[in-house]
Formats: sequence, structure tokens, C-alpha cells
Amino acid sequence: MTPHATPTRTATQPRTTTAQARAIRLGPRSTAALALVSAVGVVAFGWPFLAPPASELNAHAQDAPWLFAGLLVLLVAVVAATISESGLGPKAVAMLGVLAATGAALRPIGAGTAGIEPMFFLMVLSGRVLGPGFGFTLGSLTMFASALLTGGVGPWMPFQMLAMGWFTMGAGLLPGPDRLRGRAELALLALYGFLAAFAYGTIMNLAGWPFMGALASDIAFDPHAAVPANLARFVAYCTATSLGWDLGRAAVTVVLTLTLGPAVLKALRRATRRAAFETAVTFDPR
Repeated sequence: MTPHATPTRTATQPRTTTAQARAIRLGPRSTAALALVSAVGVVAFGWPFLAPPASELNAHAQDAPWLFAGLLVLLVAVVAATISESGLGPKAVAMLGVLAATGAALRPIGAGTAGIEPMFFLMVLSGRVLGPGFGFTLGSLTMFASALLTGGVGPWMPFQMLAMGWFTMGAGLLPGPDRLRGRAELALLALYGFLAAFAYGTIMNLAGWPFMGALASDIAFDPHAAVPANLARFVAYCTATSLGWDLGRAAVTVVLTLTLGPAVLKALRRATRRAAFETAVTFDPR
């Protein structure tokens, strides 16, 4: 008898890849809600450059951040819509809770010390593995939990939730989630984390900048000035107040991504495969 040869993959045969499971799939309703919240968020962050100098909004510059803090209601709505539409199962809820709690616990580490914020690298890697829908939910929930943990509840919290939701969702939208691996993927995530850390700091500056009033006339928001003048003031404000902090945050994110990234990515992908989020749960009849 001739033994059966075991088939092997030749060098010319393409390697098959399995698409990463997604704990939360963005459907039409959640996508529309997310787009609405993002559009309102752009207005909420950028109103100093969107409103003309003679507008009523500029006349209430000190009240505007408090008014826009009403975004929290929309944020809760978009997260609820995402979860309800995706049919989020108990395993995904458990992973969401664990990662949000871990991120919230990491945030106070290094607080007040030159931007040492290790939670950002975890958000990047989680968004990469679990997708943009899970990423937005995780980023928003982590900031909410961290605000409760540290007592940082205030009108800035909805802005932090939205900005971190964008930050984590962006990692889930990076190219090659099913094929790109190894050093190339780490380099991509490190580059994204570096740029997004600066972007996060910049847009969060927009949330607090109008509060300055006349405390620092050369860099404060002037409701009567034209857009180019206020833009110059804002750049000076970012340079003087947060550039060093943002650089520290970006550097820490890059270093942790390159050093701990392979192990964390492997653990997240293993947990995702074992959880089998997209496999329907069935029960055998008794």
C-alpha cells in the first residue's frame, strides 16, 4: 500500500488569513448616531474658529463650554445605540469592562508628571484588535470611569470622552487589521499613537482655551478678534502650556507600544479568538 502523502502548502500558494472578530459591529443606526455626535463634537471643539466675531455665541464665551457639555447625553446615546444594535454579548461586555477598568486604573499613574499617561498605548492596541466600534465605546467608557475614579467630573468630561473615543476608534480604522503583523504593524501603531497623542492634546486645549478670559491676554481667546488672530493666539497657547506634556504623552505611547505591544497584541488576539464574539450561542435541547 502506498501511504497517503500529507498535503503541504507550496511557496506559490497564498497564505490564508482569517478576519479578526469584532466585538461590536457598527450598523446603520450606530454609524448615523456616531456621525451625528462627531459632527456636534467638531462644532463643540471648534466653535471659537467657526463663530463670527459679532455672534451671540462669542458674547457668551465663558458659558459655551458648559452648554456644549450637554454632549454627554449624545455620547451615552451613541454608545447605547452601538451596544443595542450589535447585540453585545456577555463575553464582549466582560472584555469591555476589564479593559475600561484597566485603562481607568492606568490613567492616574504619572498624573501631573510630564505627560506620563500609559493608558493611551492600551487604547491604541485595544482599538486595533477589537475594531472601531469597540474602540469608540471603550475610549468613552474608560474616560468616564477614570473621571469617577479620580474625581475629575466637570464640564470637560464629555469632551474627554469624545476625544478618547475618537482616539481609540482611529486605531481600529488603521489599514491591514487582518494581514499586517510584526514590526510593520508595531511601527504603524507607534506612528499613529505619536500623532494621535498630539491631536488629543490639541483638541482638548480647544475645550479649555475659551475659559481663560483675560488671565493671559496675549494667548487667551478674544471673542472680538478675527479667526487668524485667534488662531495665532491658540498656537501660542498650545506651545506655552501643553507642548511638553503632549510630547511626553506621545513618547510614552511610542515606547510602550514598541516594547509591550507584541505581548499585549498577542494576548488581546488570543482572548478575542477564544471569546468567539461573532459565534452565535446555542443551547442543546435537554
